[in-house]
Amino acid sequence: MKRVWQLIPLLAVFLLLSGCGYNTLQQNEEAVFKAWGDVESSLQRRADLIPNLVETVKGYAQHERETLEGVVNARAKATSMQVSSQDLSNPALMQQLQDTQGELSSALSRLMVVVERYPDLKANQNFLDLQNQLEGTENRINVARQRYNEAVEAFNASIRRFPESMTNKFLLHLERKEYFKAAAQAKEVPQVKF
Repeated sequence: MKRVWQLIPLLAVFLLLSGCGYNTLQQNEEAVFKAWGDVESSLQRRADLIPNLVETVKGYAQHERETLEGVVNARAKATSMQVSSQDLSNPALMQQLQDTQGELSSALSRLMVVVERYPDLKANQNFLDLQNQLEGTENRINVARQRYNEAVEAFNASIRRFPESMTNKFLLHLERKEYFKAAAQAKEVPQVKF
């Protein structure tokens, strides 16, 4: 009988730990890291496509050199910015990444205005293919950002929910992850001029 009473506390501890969320918290953090990898992959795809797009445009718009150089410089700045999975809890670094990606998007928008000015360029099949690839890539980036934010939401909620919050506080010490936010320029209403 004494042996049974000694096993009861062990059984109670086992039951408490089985519902503590230790594995769930780690699984949720891994989902954040995977989603961030998807964002990085999409950003890399865009960075890889831009040189081809710029070279195609260069052949048709030599005198729009400033716009092209702006795209090249923005791409170089955006690709030099590295954020590791350990940095996902750093709001300043995440904001800096979003700013550099916003500059690249802005430069690409200016490039598209150049395209509108030159009908020959728009008719070029290579350019049309690259433009479609770039548009698809931008859509992939948007989807990857949304999925990343969903993973961050699930993770951040799990480290605050009981009993996972206790497990995190005493065992894991995982930090809240930062959401991918819109660039400041995105709040301005775009003007369309014909």
